[in-house]
Amino acid sequence: MKHANVQVGATIPLIYHFAMLQDQQRMEGFKEAINLTVPVGGKVLELGGGTGVLSYYAAQRASKVYCVERIPENAAAARQNLDKNKNGDRVEVICADALEYLPPEPVDVVVCEMLHVGMIRERQIEVISSFKERYRAKFGGVLPRFIPEAFIQGIQPIEYDFTFSGYFAPVPLFQAPGVENAACKELGSPALYQVAEYQKPLSTKISWDGALSVSTTGNCNAVRVILKNLLAILPTQNRSIAWHNQYLILPLLAPCTVTAGSTLNVKIEYTAGCEVEEFQSGITVTQPTRGMRLAESIEVLTTGPTVGTGNEVDAISTPGWKIPAHPTHKNKVPST
Repeated sequence: MKHANVQVGATIPLIYHFAMLQDQQRMEGFKEAINLTVPVGGKVLELGGGTGVLSYYAAQRASKVYCVERIPENAAAARQNLDKNKNGDRVEVICADALEYLPPEPVDVVVCEMLHVGMIRERQIEVISSFKERYRAKFGGVLPRFIPEAFIQGIQPIEYDFTFSGYFAPVPLFQAPGVENAACKELGSPALYQVAEYQKPLSTKISWDGALSVSTTGNCNAVRVILKNLLAILPTQNRSIAWHNQYLILPLLAPCTVTAGSTLNVKIEYTAGCEVEEFQSGITVTQPTRGMRLAESIEVLTTGPTVGTGNEVDAISTPGWKIPAHPTHKNKVPST
């Protein structure tokens, strides 16, 4: 793990934070989740404030919002823009490390968006785990509600055309969720390899041994990694508010021909917050033979989390997928 000073989660240039303001699915998803989760007159903490937009949404209902941002330039920009918006005066911008900061009082909701597909490069799990331990030590009792409340991750076998205007380059690529891509052929449904709720203990060590089912014959030369964030779980409405990070396409070093009805064995092992290189070296895909031995090992450009079982296709791809609220969840969803 690299030192926090050089991790991407701590040094995203301000211009990229500004660009995220144009992501309507992200903006509207968080806006709705915050509106349905933050109690009127409540207290909110945002860890990793960026432009301050999520603190702004919280301030429309909360009486006090603590917005923690480590980078001075980002914190200054957040303060400047919050001052131009309604109820921006309810937000206190603190230039501090989210791994160390605690609010001076208990809060009702914690917002943390340090998210990257695969849970790599950013410090989401590390920051929230540290916060929970320190918060309980200082205030005791029940933890605040988290936004997001949970996440699920999946991995999918695909055939991808890595030719770009005649230039062949099998490299990791991002893909917009839900947008058809003629270069991408799905060879099977996603397999779920990690399910986690932020209220529960989180581990930075992510591992899974599982299988990918092949439904379409083709040349499996890549896998697609999917991160689905459950921003708010609303049991009374029988739905959740979800937002997908961009998919990550990772080429295989040794592509293989697969047939419908076959399987690929997958082993995933990596550390959350790592760089793409570790993610790449942390996945191994093997193709079973008709006999008792395994065929050639295929090293993948990826590393992932832990899996679950059940209706994996619906879980990873359906916007309304939800997991049960944690039994100890005392927070009530306020009416609007």
